[in-house]
Amino acid sequence: MPSPASPPSATAKRILDVAERLVQTHGFNGFSYADISAALGITKASLHYHFRTKAQLGLSLIRRYQQNFLEMLGEIGAARCSPPQKLRRYAQIYADVLRKDRMCLCGMLAADYATLPKAMKDSVTSFFDANESWLANVLEEGRRAKSFHFEGPASDEARLLVASLEGAMLVARSYGEVARFESMAERALTGIVSTGTAGRPARTQE
Repeated sequence: MPSPASPPSATAKRILDVAERLVQTHGFNGFSYADISAALGITKASLHYHFRTKAQLGLSLIRRYQQNFLEMLGEIGAARCSPPQKLRRYAQIYADVLRKDRMCLCGMLAADYATLPKAMKDSVTSFFDANESWLANVLEEGRRAKSFHFEGPASDEARLLVASLEGAMLVARSYGEVARFESMAERALTGIVSTGTAGRPARTQE
């Protein structure tokens, strides 16, 4: 069996791709190895060779998803843009997933949290911790620049923002309207933009 630390083979990548789609559309408890086998036209024995158990497959899915997500956050962080722009680009990641008729992988796994193995639970928490940490840094940067106004720790605001976006995805999915998500996301972001006199939004470098 391939080492968990080794790069995935072409077949393992195909398995992960299909499994990711299934989790994002049906949830972790909503598919089986038989579904992946049928989608790829390979035997279940081949699936078990690459991922001995479904729990091992799930853990690999989360780690890959988090790595890809953090790479996107790294690109946003490296871009020459204002804190408000960074937050809008962050929200756009969620919108792009929704456009594919999918949900955030870890958001879907959170719905199945009670039934997940401990290693998967820890990895789901790690994903949200990493997102909240990144957002808290952007929010604090914006508050120092007077682009944002909010009370209390930036970490609290970051948690609220993640919860708002994940929840907005769920509601928008039930309507099949990405525009509904974008509207809710924009309202969530506008709520932390600093206000000038007469309650008008302060000018930011957008």
